[in-house]
Amino acid sequence: MTTRYAALLRGINVGGHKKVPMAQLREVLGELGHGDIATYLQSGNAVFSSDSDDEQALATALERAIERRFGFGVDCLVRGGPYLKAVADACPFPAASLEAKQLHVTYFSEPVAPERLAPIDAAAFLPEEFRLGDRALYLYAPDGLGRSKLAEALAKPRLFKGITATTRNWNTVVKLVELTRD
Repeated sequence: MTTRYAALLRGINVGGHKKVPMAQLREVLGELGHGDIATYLQSGNAVFSSDSDDEQALATALERAIERRFGFGVDCLVRGGPYLKAVADACPFPAASLEAKQLHVTYFSEPVAPERLAPIDAAAFLPEEFRLGDRALYLYAPDGLGRSKLAEALAKPRLFKGITATTRNWNTVVKLVELTRD
């Protein structure tokens, strides 16, 4: 059975570092045998179809292919359309009434125990808020991610040591759901 997936690449095409042209990313995915390939924006979002049901194997294969093609490593997460829809549907914030720049989802490579976030004094960052979901963290930042003190605190490497994490704004979250519908 063929499944629609999104590949979420971490930290590419930011400030001139780790440049991965989207046309070449589509080529790499095609060389891996995937079909129905498309990219969204320049920030490392690709969708494709595969007969595999192993997200981790798909991500590992893509990471290796990117390193071979471009000469540098890039962390990748691969998530199926149903998962992406479930994450969007489970949003604990009123997404429909917020600007896309105010709401973000950080996708994780594995579940995150709430204890990892214990060092964060959530009340100190209000009105900014976060909630954990299924291998995801929802962040409400009323002034946007660039001005968010909570996002800065959540970005501390020690909080998510050993876990791959990559963040997308709400517009991208919704678009990836749309692009991965069967």
